[in-house]
Amino acid sequence: MTPADLAARLGIPSGPLFFPVTAYGPDGSVDLDIYRTHVRQGVEAGAAAVFAACGTGEFHALTPEEFATVVRAAVEATAGRVPVVAGVGYGTALAVRYAGLAEGAGADGLLALPPYLVLAGQEGLLRHYREIAAATALPVVVYQRDNAVFTPETVVDLARTPGIVGLKDGLGDLDLMQRIVSAVRGEVPRGFLYFNGLPTAELTQLAYRAVGVPLYSSAVFCFAPEIALAFHGALETGDRATADRLLDGFYRPFVELRAQGRGYAVALVKAGVRLRGLDVGEVRPPLHEPTEDHVKQLAQIIERGYALLKEETK
Repeated sequence: MTPADLAARLGIPSGPLFFPVTAYGPDGSVDLDIYRTHVRQGVEAGAAAVFAACGTGEFHALTPEEFATVVRAAVEATAGRVPVVAGVGYGTALAVRYAGLAEGAGADGLLALPPYLVLAGQEGLLRHYREIAAATALPVVVYQRDNAVFTPETVVDLARTPGIVGLKDGLGDLDLMQRIVSAVRGEVPRGFLYFNGLPTAELTQLAYRAVGVPLYSSAVFCFAPEIALAFHGALETGDRATADRLLDGFYRPFVELRAQGRGYAVALVKAGVRLRGLDVGEVRPPLHEPTEDHVKQLAQIIERGYALLKEETK
C-alpha cells in the first residue's frame, strides 16, 4: 500500500480506528489464536483500520520475534478488508529493525512511537523519523507525546518528508495542535493526516475535531464496539445529543476509573475484553492488573453504556 493509498483509506473514517490488545495464554506467551479472534471480531464489528502491536497492544512488552508474529496474525485476520498499521519504536536502529519486521509481516503502514527515554532536540527528532521513513516502503504516522513533542515548523518538515503521512497527538495541547494544523496547511500542498491519540480519545474528540483533527484511536472499541460505533456515528452525523449522553454516562465515568491506576489505559481495556467474554490474558510487567473492585466498577460502567444505547433506540 502506497502512502497515498493508506492516507486515502485512513482519511475516510468509516468506523473507529481499532487498537487491539495482545492476547497472552496462561503461561504468559502470545496466544495468536485468541488474538486473531479479537482482531477478526473488531473488523467484523466495523473497525476502519487495525493498529497492531501499538500502545494498547503492549508494544513495549513484545520481543522482536513476538512482534513480527503478532503483526502477521493481524494481517491474516483482517484478510485485506482494512489496513493494518504496526507500531515501531525505541532508538533509531531498533525502530528501523521493527519497520523491516512489520514490512515483512505484511503491514500496510507504521505508527512511529517516541524514541526510548532520551530528550532530544527538534533536529534529532526530525532525523530519527526521517531515517525510519527512508528505511521502509511503508507509510509512517509519527506519534507525538512524552519526549517527542514537535514545533509547528518541525511538523512541516515531517509532512514534507516522503513516506510520512500523518501525526498522532498524545500530548493534548490544543493550542499547539491548532498551530501545527495551520502551519502545515499553509506550507504543504498534499494532504496530511491528524489523529487524536489521547487515552480514551472520545472524551476530547469534539475539541480535536474543532481544530482540524478528525481521526482518533478508540481503545473502548476493544471491549464495547457498539458503544464506540454509536459515538463515532454521532460525531459524523452531528448528533450532539447522543454524543453528550455517551460522554456523560459512559466515557467520563470510564476515564475517571482509568485515572485510579497507573497503566490502566491498557490494563483496564484488557480487563474489559475479558469481561466481554474473550480471555486475552493479563498484562505483562511492568504493567499490573486492575483491582477486583475496579473490575467490578468497570463492569457496571459497561452495563450502563449499553443501557444508554437501548435508551437511544426507544
